[in-house]
Amino acid sequence: MKRTQQIIHLAWPVLIAQLALMANAVIDTAMAGRLSAIDLASIGIAASILATVLMSLVSVLLALPPIIAHLYGSNRHADVGQEIHQSVWISLLLAFIAILLLCFPGPLIGISHLEPGVETKVRAYLLASAFGVPATFALRIFLGFSTGIGRPRPVMIFNLLSLTIKIPLNMVFMYGLMGFQKMGGPGCAVATAVDAWLMALLAWSWCLKNDNYRQFHISRRLALPDIQAIREFLKLGLPIAFTFIADVTAFTFMALFIARLGPVVSAAHQIAANLAALAFMVPLALGNATSVLVGQNIGAGQHTDARRISWAGIRLSMGIGFVLCGIFWFGAPRIAALYTTDPDVQRIAIPLIMLVSLYHLGDALQAVAVNALRGYKKSVVPMLIYAILLWGPGLGGGVLLGLTDFLGPARGAQGFWIAAIASLWLVAVLVAAYLNAVSKKAPA
Repeated sequence: MKRTQQIIHLAWPVLIAQLALMANAVIDTAMAGRLSAIDLASIGIAASILATVLMSLVSVLLALPPIIAHLYGSNRHADVGQEIHQSVWISLLLAFIAILLLCFPGPLIGISHLEPGVETKVRAYLLASAFGVPATFALRIFLGFSTGIGRPRPVMIFNLLSLTIKIPLNMVFMYGLMGFQKMGGPGCAVATAVDAWLMALLAWSWCLKNDNYRQFHISRRLALPDIQAIREFLKLGLPIAFTFIADVTAFTFMALFIARLGPVVSAAHQIAANLAALAFMVPLALGNATSVLVGQNIGAGQHTDARRISWAGIRLSMGIGFVLCGIFWFGAPRIAALYTTDPDVQRIAIPLIMLVSLYHLGDALQAVAVNALRGYKKSVVPMLIYAILLWGPGLGGGVLLGLTDFLGPARGAQGFWIAAIASLWLVAVLVAAYLNAVSKKAPA
């Protein structure tokens, strides 16, 4: 019970912080919908490109919380500050790459064959987003630092504060209030960039003056790049990033293939995908908390406790997962009706929502297991498992089941979800088995 309480104590602020980030995207879409179809379409396309570029690079920094947790658990507080400094150098390189891709997005935009009016707004959105990239990386370092030392509440507070100023900033730049030029859809990217800079400056100003953070000596002169430390960081961070890319691209291409089945089927799939993403926030928060506690206990030499915390996190996540599974399975018609009034979309969405319930159970297991492994600083084997299974049986199987008659009549969107469920459960079982093996090998 004590371990479960520790996990919940760390997880709930992370969950609220994640939901606040998701709410920002909802605000942008809702406010763009009041402008024009071109603005709405440009935001959707540009946001997808931005998320792919930025999150693929930012995900390297997901190595920071377990690294910090190990140092914190072993009371090496001065080394925590040094690790933060090295993460700054890594972030500068990653941010430079992101800015180049956003400022010169030709190859990424070319895939979509956009109309000139939409392309102009997409380019403007991405250019404005490039301005906020350094601040985004600064915030991710703050998040990794605070989470690693077991203090996620400041991250939650700053994310909620960011959310409160998002609508006013959008109104200023999108609608042209207070004498600013009306920018339409790209204005929300300007608002997001300004928001990110304000939060980054506020968060780090608070951090440098807070007594709970001073012990880590982060205010010292920025240390020079340490090749060995950077190599160790990337040894953990790059496989995490590739795992993220495999997961996201498999899901993205799934949506693109389903789009071939027409707008009604695509709309139903988007309902299911949105529900799956929303539900995933719970095991993701629990996984982040578990990773930190595992890292702290390993740093303190408490390997038995680290193993017990890993499985406590999995039990908690699966328990909540079964509850959500029941809600989705038995409440599918009502959930579909909440998303749309179109009867054709509802008819296709209902069985997909029921499949999401089974998909989420796999998510509940794999999200905590893979994060616990990051607490053990293990990321290469999970990367291989995700890449092979999500792209092979997952996406490839989805194409066979959904679009061809190779394995019987084509099942459409349901075929893609069935393949996704099977591959995700394979991933979950293998990652959990690997966690079991790694935690058993650790010294008692």
